[in-house]
Amino acid sequence: MFDNLSDRLGNVFDRLRGRGALSEQDVRDAMREVRVALLEADVALPVARRFIDNVTEKAVGQDVLRSITPGQQVVKIVNDELVEMLGGAEVEGLQLDAKPPVVIMMVGLQGSGKTTTTAKLGKLIKEKHGKKALMASLDVQRPAAQEQLKVLGEQVEVATLPIVPGQQPVDIARRAMEAARLQAVDVLLLDTAGRLHVDEALMAEMKAVAGVSAPEEVLLVVDSLTGQDAVNVAQSFSGEVPLTGVVLTRMDGDARGGAALSMRHVTGKPIKFAGTGEKLDAIEAFDPKRVAGRILGMGDVVSLVEKAAATIKEEDAEALAKRMAKGQFDLNDLRTQLRQMQSMGGLGMLAGMMPGMKKAKAALAASGMDDKVLVHMDAIIGSMTPKERARPELLNAKRKKRVAAGSGTEVQEVNKVLKMHQEMSRAMKQIKKMGGLKGLGALFGGGGLGAAMPGLGGPGAGMPGLGGPKGPTVDPDTLPPELRDLLNKK
Repeated sequence: MFDNLSDRLGNVFDRLRGRGALSEQDVRDAMREVRVALLEADVALPVARRFIDNVTEKAVGQDVLRSITPGQQVVKIVNDELVEMLGGAEVEGLQLDAKPPVVIMMVGLQGSGKTTTTAKLGKLIKEKHGKKALMASLDVQRPAAQEQLKVLGEQVEVATLPIVPGQQPVDIARRAMEAARLQAVDVLLLDTAGRLHVDEALMAEMKAVAGVSAPEEVLLVVDSLTGQDAVNVAQSFSGEVPLTGVVLTRMDGDARGGAALSMRHVTGKPIKFAGTGEKLDAIEAFDPKRVAGRILGMGDVVSLVEKAAATIKEEDAEALAKRMAKGQFDLNDLRTQLRQMQSMGGLGMLAGMMPGMKKAKAALAASGMDDKVLVHMDAIIGSMTPKERARPELLNAKRKKRVAAGSGTEVQEVNKVLKMHQEMSRAMKQIKKMGGLKGLGALFGGGGLGAAMPGLGGPGAGMPGLGGPKGPTVDPDTLPPELRDLLNKK
């Protein structure tokens, strides 16, 4: 979503960092470019102007211009201001501590993704917070809206209020409250109706439902692809309904990002969640620090570790760690790794979370690789016999032809998979020689992760951004404590 803005800012800061000393004029020229980049990203003019004024005021101080690394200092100031613009360092989650049933009322225009977001939140509340949830559709305007929530409820295994044809929204809300009390429900999610635009009838309905249900949270769902219109809609709602937060949907789209950057300043309401895909688990708490890090190309290693923890089974990780410690790595292990990469969102998602994401994504695009490559590799390994997967050296020319025919690929692609396995196997043996998992610390700084998978970044390039010789290295101090502990273990 922020790719264009990230590229523009990256170019500005590369020039700043490339100079040994900065003058006040250098900073002002750079900030002029940053302002243009923000306006091109569809950031509201007052927000962009205030941002630039704050950064310039701090960046032209003597402490910055006379420091040893003035370019880095300016980037830090921009990062801090970006975090502030997005809502501050605190991540504002759902208020679920009130007397049950805690009511969460979902509001927004038609087509913004309210119903799907309601189901996503129901799943999140059940799985992450361990609370019993009930969902009720109050949307009698859109055909089959209530049936849609019922189907989604079955998919995420969250109960939905039975549908009574012809019942009006306020009556449905009363019935939902009663059902929630009788069933000892912790959280009640009310999916209200939307309109094509903000009007008096919509607002009257919102207020009537809020009067009956006394919601603890009123979340406005807006589509980030609508740009500044999303901010205008948020302003209209916040003037009429007591909003407590915003959910931005389609954050994985190709929008310019202006809505996310302007929302907090314009409405005064925090962005609480971001929808990052169509799957029902594709929603994440909106963390200003992490989003700012992604925009400035600093990556998001914390989210990467959390994603890995959520998708990789503990027993699989332990089994692989034991094999790594012995310097063992066969094609079954490679297949497990490929499947884990797919479950974590594919190559693009992983590259976007690593420091130096711009270079990593560019390398992927240049090498013509996408997530289909992972599927093809999995198919190639799946076409081998168990003996061949355990002992890849058995694969002679005749066997390779059979594997290629079985997976619908060419022999060259089979060779690429075997080459990748050889490189990774060599890396595992290197780790054993370097003292087990402690040796991974050297890989972060010395290009091992990039070098282990040469096909991912073009010939001999490693994968820039993953610690390869042509990409930035990862400072261990910036890693989360859990990952630092892992690297320090012998």
